[in-house]
Amino acid sequence: MKKLTNSRRLFLQQSSLAGLALVGSSPWSSASTKPLGNQPEVGKRIGIIGLDTSHATAFTKALNAPDASQYAGYKIVAAYPKGSKDIVSSTERVPAYTVEVQKYGVEIVNSIQELLTKVDVVMLETNDGRLHLEQALEVLKAGKRMFIDKPIAASLKDAQAIFAASEKYKVPIFSASSLRFSPSAQEIRAGKVGKVIGADAFSPMKLEKTHPDLFWYGIHGVETLFTLMGTGCKQVNRYINEEQEVVVGVWNDGRVGTFRGLKNGKQEYGGTAFGSNSVAHLGAYGGYDPLLMKIIDFFQTGTPPVSKEETLEIFAFMEAADVSKNRNGATVSLADMYSKK
Repeated sequence: MKKLTNSRRLFLQQSSLAGLALVGSSPWSSASTKPLGNQPEVGKRIGIIGLDTSHATAFTKALNAPDASQYAGYKIVAAYPKGSKDIVSSTERVPAYTVEVQKYGVEIVNSIQELLTKVDVVMLETNDGRLHLEQALEVLKAGKRMFIDKPIAASLKDAQAIFAASEKYKVPIFSASSLRFSPSAQEIRAGKVGKVIGADAFSPMKLEKTHPDLFWYGIHGVETLFTLMGTGCKQVNRYINEEQEVVVGVWNDGRVGTFRGLKNGKQEYGGTAFGSNSVAHLGAYGGYDPLLMKIIDFFQTGTPPVSKEETLEIFAFMEAADVSKNRNGATVSLADMYSKK
């Protein structure tokens, strides 16, 4: 019998994997396929942890496109598929997303440790924030710079632990929603309206029982609010009805910012910044490219585009909102969230 060519062998491996996915078998348990095409130079090889979110396929499609010159040669070369263990909306995506990224030459590996031998930097895409601390520790111990997709963790405590490990191992990280880098939000942050004296932001607010209420999807609108307002929020109150929820934050200098979570009705993202010079409404969502450009710049320079302090304050804001909910809308101090045991 004639030996199989590399392309024929790859085709059979991918076909076999697709068949396994259709019957519900674990795709990462079969033989891994080899990456296709020209490989990026050492230093520009990206690995993905978690193929249970559409971000993983969207990022792969963009970065591994033939004409992706704007990303400085960075390519996704390997992925470890396992993400959430019990969030059905995540687990059911893994087989199809595994097959999808393979179309772009991504090698599927069987462990994070194996992944780390093949890549230079990491995108932690697991949808389940509860797993991020455990997964991030493996990457940080290996000395790999890492972008952690939202939410950075499923609790403020875990988020603090991730940053502490980053400092311990001297490996920079950052986490952000793509909404942060929408052009109109960045223009306002840069001073388009003068000093922002108040802001309103809104986004869909889908809930996931395994995560605090705002962590799963409301984080997009909360991060938009902090992009406009900056840090310094001292207290929140939360108001709830069947259609939407509003969290009102008061900053140390007296400024007021609100997050409106949309549970029903039209599901959109947006906001308004009230400035010392003018009022501006956020424009259309800028897509993933602005975030990807920031990630690549971070991989190259090691300089996070979002500070640890701002990320942690966002999580303190969201946890304080949950406490306010449990106290029927009472005022809750963010400082109390940091000191919780």
